[in-house]
Amino acid sequence: MNFNKGLVLDANILIRAVLGRRVFDLLIKYQANVIFYCPEDCFKEARKYLPGICTKRKLELSASLEILDKLEVIVQSISHIVYEPYKRMACGRVGIRDLNDWPVVAVALAFELAIWTEDKDFFGSGIATWTTDRVEIYLRQ
Repeated sequence: MNFNKGLVLDANILIRAVLGRRVFDLLIKYQANVIFYCPEDCFKEARKYLPGICTKRKLELSASLEILDKLEVIVQSISHIVYEPYKRMACGRVGIRDLNDWPVVAVALAFELAIWTEDKDFFGSGIATWTTDRVEIYLRQ
């Protein structure tokens, strides 16, 4: 595989990949050229919220969890050991918005990558952020 770039995903992108087609299709389409990363807790967070979302939307939870399992092959889960050294800097960038977002910012700092998110809390953090409606511009470069 010839990887030439990477992108950090947050939990809401993982959930969107499970629940819809657009994000999942983009991940599949670009996995040969882009390394997708997320903090290890993003998959845990997605698993925490999927049952409630599936119940609300009347979706089959087991099918959603199977898709999430497939995503774990495409998206590299980064251990907290790797991004923990960036915690202070990351918290300084998102602390006034949502301190729980620091791991995503820390992974982006550790690997010097942009973030794919729909969460406005990342905007203004000093790290390039891409939303799903625009991320393909970055992915196809």
